[in-house]
Amino acid sequence: MLIGTEELSKARQVFLSIIKQNLQPEAFVWLETKAALVKNEDKSLQLNMAFSNLPKQTGKGEINGQEALIEIEHLLVGFSLEGWSTDRLCRVWLLMQVNPNDKDKYLKKINALFNASEMNEQVALYSALPFYAYPEEWISRCETGIRSNIGTVLESIMYHNPYPAMFLSENSWNQLVLKAFFTEKDVTKITGLDSRINQSLKDTLTDYIAERTAAHRTVEPNIYKLIALKNQNT
Repeated sequence: MLIGTEELSKARQVFLSIIKQNLQPEAFVWLETKAALVKNEDKSLQLNMAFSNLPKQTGKGEINGQEALIEIEHLLVGFSLEGWSTDRLCRVWLLMQVNPNDKDKYLKKINALFNASEMNEQVALYSALPFYAYPEEWISRCETGIRSNIGTVLESIMYHNPYPAMFLSENSWNQLVLKAFFTEKDVTKITGLDSRINQSLKDTLTDYIAERTAAHRTVEPNIYKLIALKNQNT
């Protein structure tokens, strides 16, 4: 499990304190009211409606609250709210209110959101990967997200998200790293990048360097750093 029950409860509290600092009082009351309904409903009506309509209530400004932002990073190593918008944070917090006691219902509710999601909703859903119950159940979802061609969706999985490094297979992890290089993402923001370097990834990156060099194209310097790191560990 990525985060324990006690840490998850604390994360909810920290998220809520950040949200309170970043919302108008009316919007905060709206969100708390919806969260209570989501927590207690048997079906998904309130969750679906609140998740979809949330940005209209919360806005999309970048979040503030430095102390709380640092606190959440201490609770979950490798995680960060850097660059998050208010609606993204509120959506993730709302997802944390879904009752996980009935596994089938829980999975059905979250998966239904994935299936019906637009771009910004996908960003929130993938950002919440470290906080879902039954973490092994979301591996295939994470793998699907890696195949996305939407930059912000890829970044929500790649950047400051500890879930992929902890749960993806070597092959899927390598696909994530390669996709990051191929799409020119900032690989320094990938949690676990150094610790999960492996021979297969090194070989593929070496071939990639050869192809780029032969075509007289530039090579991302971090590729050389990863290969050197692997050589040091062997």
